Amino acid sequence: MLLFHALKQAWRKGYSFSTLRADIVAGITVGVVAIPLGMALAIAVGVPPQHGLYTVVVAGLLAALFGGSRFNITGPTAAFVVILLPITQQYGLSGLMLATLMSGVILLLMGLLRLGQLVAYVPYPVTTGFTAGIGLVIAFLQLKDLFGLTVEGSPVHFPEKVMAYTSAMPSINYADAMVGFGTIATFILWAKLKNRIPPHVVALAIGTVLALLMNQWGASHVGLLGEKFHYQIGDLIGQGIPQVLPQLVMPWQDPQFSWGLVVELLPAAFTIAMLGCIESLLCAVVADGMTGTKHNPNAELVGQGLANMVVPFFGGIPATAAIARTATNIRAGGFSPVSAITHALFVLAAMIVLAPMLSFIPMSALAGLLIMVAWNMSEAPHFVHTLKVAPRRDVAVLLTCFTLTVVFDMVVAVAVGLVLAGVLFIQRIATLTSVTVVNREHQHQNFGDDVVVYDINGPLFFAASEKAFNVIDHSQVDTRAVVLDFSDVTTIDITAIHAFESALERIRQYPVYLLGVATHVEKKLATAGVLMADNIALYPSPQSLREHLAINRHNVLSQESTPSAVSLYTAS
Repeated sequence: MLLFHALKQAWRKGYSFSTLRADIVAGITVGVVAIPLGMALAIAVGVPPQHGLYTVVVAGLLAALFGGSRFNITGPTAAFVVILLPITQQYGLSGLMLATLMSGVILLLMGLLRLGQLVAYVPYPVTTGFTAGIGLVIAFLQLKDLFGLTVEGSPVHFPEKVMAYTSAMPSINYADAMVGFGTIATFILWAKLKNRIPPHVVALAIGTVLALLMNQWGASHVGLLGEKFHYQIGDLIGQGIPQVLPQLVMPWQDPQFSWGLVVELLPAAFTIAMLGCIESLLCAVVADGMTGTKHNPNAELVGQGLANMVVPFFGGIPATAAIARTATNIRAGGFSPVSAITHALFVLAAMIVLAPMLSFIPMSALAGLLIMVAWNMSEAPHFVHTLKVAPRRDVAVLLTCFTLTVVFDMVVAVAVGLVLAGVLFIQRIATLTSVTVVNREHQHQNFGDDVVVYDINGPLFFAASEKAFNVIDHSQVDTRAVVLDFSDVTTIDITAIHAFESALERIRQYPVYLLGVATHVEKKLATAGVLMADNIALYPSPQSLREHLAINRHNVLSQESTPSAVSLYTAS
């Protein structure tokens, strides 16, 4: 039932020739955007640009067919760059494709196990922090091609990259820099015009024309895509993008393959799967907000899993739903997954027809394009606004995730961010739990001056129970009974039960009444044996307890000493 969910949903909504035409137009529009982004993102993760296009074609097609969102556009995304680049540097393209296959299996299992709702438990400061951190890292990585720098070695960690790029600044190519900044300026200005033509296409076209003019008449040479990348497919050898269909390959046929390599890549595959899960489902949520629809998160994970399982067999890299391309699809009139399928087929056709022309795209223009993608992804103005208005605990989580993402990686950032957010959440919830003595003149229940009432509020769990129950102590000399009001207790754990038993031990000489105990809380207390004590009785409402006390008060007050709880204060 999870397969073809989005297609079936679109068909039930009523598919017609007009919606088909809208899907085709939207698919072509998104495809135009996906071509430069697919190449740029592949280059950013350290592989030739055609592998990004293969990913757009294969993963985009399969995720649309099998996914759970009508509008999601799948392909390589900027969020993966900081994860995939170290894998490529250490294990090469075959290691990256093997990690992609493994991540697809994980995503498929998550969908089949109905874990799609788990993304809702990732706190907003965590996602905002690592997203902004990824944006900064991606933008910084583009400085090499933006300025045409000659960088010594292949630094992996961000601090090392900063030092290497700083040392390489004397090698700056001002022609590359002019083209790169021209691309960025064109993107910004065109985006402000709100034109139907995407700024990605216009900026890249202007950058390419500028580079060709400078290479023809300028003093410095601008590096082009076809000059940097070469390919060999069988007997076919060439530069730039190969003008052939994606070829079937086996990710595990590398000479260095071993089961030890699978074990080494498992943490990376898990990270890819987690990020793919988060980004795809967040993208689907954004699409739902723009269209008023409802996606199926488990079906979307199944679709993303199948796409990432198959795409490495055609030379692809990890893919996930892309928010920017999905938003473009919606604005262009997309109605169903047919638009995503059209976008994949359009990229395939363009790759076959336009491959020689794509070789003339300047590397610095692609770098400028990715810088703008990283800026939009990081949502820097919103990040700064959140720092100003968010509570201090959330700001601490946000800055921690941001810093760890930049200095180390997203895995460490998300793990630490989730733990920190969890600890702060527990601390915040613990402050909501309290046990207070109700002043006798303010007792709304009117149990009498000889009854002490403790009002218990909030969940009783390990972080709050000890401090809360410490309030319960021996009462005044004229106390005849103690009432513990459990009406506002939502849950109780074993730590709280143990603290409650200690509190009961301190007032064991008095009859104790538990008022308004919820059924599930009563069951836990009974299982723990707390309710077996002779001096404890339960009453469902203040009225029933008040009637019981009124009936027995005369007998109680006539005794010389404190009466037996069993004979006088136990409920019938």
